Amino acid sequence: MSRRTADPRQLGFARTMRRNMTEAEFRLWLRLRARGVDGLKFRRQVPIGPFIVDFLCAERRLIVEIDGSQHFAEAAMVADAGRTAWLEARGFRVLRLTNLDVMQNIDAVYRVIVEASELASPSEPSP
Repeated sequence: MSRRTADPRQLGFARTMRRNMTEAEFRLWLRLRARGVDGLKFRRQVPIGPFIVDFLCAERRLIVEIDGSQHFAEAAMVADAGRTAWLEARGFRVLRLTNLDVMQNIDAVYRVIVEASELASPSEPSP
C-alpha cells in the first residue's frame, strides 16, 4: 500500500479517478472527508495491490466500494467477488454499496459505514 512501491501508471490513474468521481462517490466523499466518520481518516481512489478502491480507512482496514449499474452484469459480479476475496485475504473488510443507495438515502449509507467502521479491526501497529 506504500506509495513508493505503487505502479506509477496506477497512481496516475487513481489521480484521474479522484478528479472524475461519479456523483454518488462525490456525495459520499463530502460525508467521509475531513474525518467525518467518528474522527477516522478516509482516502479516496487508493491503489491497493492490483486494484484501486473507492474509499479506504487504513486505520480500520475498511474499504467502501460504490457500485454503479455496470457491477450487476454477471461478469462484473464475478470480477468483484474475486477482488473482494483478494482484499479480504489481506485483512481488509470490504463494504459494497450502490450508487442508488447513496443517491437515494445517504444518511442510511452513512450509518452503515459508521457501523462497519466500529466492527472493523484496527490496523496492526507498525514494527
